[in-house]
Amino acid sequence: MNDPISTFKLFGLTFNIGNMVSVTVAAVFVFLFVFICSRKLQVIPSGKQNLLEMIVDFTNGIVNTSVEGAKAKAYGLFAFVLFVFIFISNQMGLLFQIDYNGVAYVKSPTSDPIVTLTLAAITLAWAHFAGVSKLGFKGYFSSTYLKPFKLWLPLNVFEELANFLTLGLRLYGNIFAGELLLGLLSKLALGYGVLGYIPSVLVAMIWEAFSIFIGSVQAFVFVTLTFVYISQKIQPEE
Repeated sequence: MNDPISTFKLFGLTFNIGNMVSVTVAAVFVFLFVFICSRKLQVIPSGKQNLLEMIVDFTNGIVNTSVEGAKAKAYGLFAFVLFVFIFISNQMGLLFQIDYNGVAYVKSPTSDPIVTLTLAAITLAWAHFAGVSKLGFKGYFSSTYLKPFKLWLPLNVFEELANFLTLGLRLYGNIFAGELLLGLLSKLALGYGVLGYIPSVLVAMIWEAFSIFIGSVQAFVFVTLTFVYISQKIQPEE
C-alpha cells in the first residue's frame, strides 16, 4: 500500500498510471486469449476451442444458477468477460511485474483496491440498472429498499454499501496478500545468501501455486456474487 506510484491529473482527477497500464495489459491478454482460441471454429471442438467452450459453459452455469430461464442468456457474455478478465488480472503479478524507478507499471490490477472497488461499482451499478429496467423505478425501489418493512430502509441502504465494499475488498485482500508474501520471500532469498535462498525458493514455489488457486477461486466468487446481486434486483422475493 505504501509503494511509490506514478500519477497525473486531468480535469481535477488523479489517475494512477500503473493501474491504467496494468488494466490495459490485462484487457489485451483477454482479447488475445479469445482471439486465438476462437480462430477456425469447428462443429466438433478440439484443442483451444475446447478450452474456450469449457469457460463459456462454466460462466453460463454461474449465471443459470442465479438467474432464471431466458433472462440468463442476456448476461452470458458479461459473465464470461468478467471472469476471464479477473482471472488474468489475478495471475499477472505472479507471472511477471515490470518496475521502473521503483514504480510498478505492470502488476496484478486486482492487487490495488481502486481497481477492485471499481469492478464492484460497475457490477453493482449493472445490477441496479437491471432492476430498474425490469421492474421500473418504483417497483425496484420498493423491492430493494422497502422490503420487508418500510422501516428497513436505512438497513437496506447500509446493506447495499456493505455489498459494494465486501465485493471489492475481498478480491483485493486475497490478491494483495499473495503478492505481498511473495515479495517478502524474494527479499529473504536475496538478503541471506544460500541459506536463505534455497528455503525461500521452495516456499515461494508452493505459495505461488497456492496463489494461482486462490486467484481462480476469487474470480469465481466475484462473478458468482455479481449474479446473486443481479438476481436479487430482477427477481425480488415476494
